[in-house]
Amino acid sequence: MHRFFTEPSRVHDQVIEIGGPDVNHMKNVLRMKPGEKAEISDGAGIEYLCEIDRYEEDAVILRILSSAGEPAELPSKIFLFQGLPKSDKMELIIQKAVELGVHEIIPVATNRAVVKLDEKKAAKKTERWNSIALSAAKQCGRSIIPQVAQVKNFGGALEYADGLDVVLIPYELAKGMEETKRIISSIEPGKSVGIFIGPEGGFEEEEIQKAMGMGALPVTLGRRILRTETAGFTILSVLMYHFER
Repeated sequence: MHRFFTEPSRVHDQVIEIGGPDVNHMKNVLRMKPGEKAEISDGAGIEYLCEIDRYEEDAVILRILSSAGEPAELPSKIFLFQGLPKSDKMELIIQKAVELGVHEIIPVATNRAVVKLDEKKAAKKTERWNSIALSAAKQCGRSIIPQVAQVKNFGGALEYADGLDVVLIPYELAKGMEETKRIISSIEPGKSVGIFIGPEGGFEEEEIQKAMGMGALPVTLGRRILRTETAGFTILSVLMYHFER
């Protein structure tokens, strides 16, 4: 069944309106007809099973058949602070992070990041990245659309993470796996979690110390050296397994 998102303000009187590019996609690409069913999320955690009623000039009108709460969301919000990787790796990272339950992705310009984006390029990239997040959210059945924030420098990222309950940072000099297991198992469902992942060259020692000085907990991901994209997927998978009900 096809899945789409709308805004809570467009849900009223047992009817949902879909606007924007999805109108053309539903009508001319998918060729969906009145009477066909679709899953609609309001982007705030409520799911609807709907039936297409009619097409208007710039909207699709659907009748609500049933609704439910948050079946696809983790009980904790996970924020991925991703050091800017080379080439198009960020697109893969965003796609898979959304599938693994991330709440928000914050691209971070670290000292060792090879990619350097000026304000104009960063804005264009962010628009593209949010489009990928939307597509991934539709594909994997998310109840919300995880957002990709504007690129931040490392200091700005630490400030952004300051209000989170727990912040984790994979670090090759972290204590053994038992300590990491203890840290993960102590995170209660409902607590917000930040994850800092370095770019290809990793974090500089100064960045690690600065993060730890602000309360970030160093964890290990095992004895092998993981690529930047693999490191994020690994810890997101561990957290998903820990939180999933």
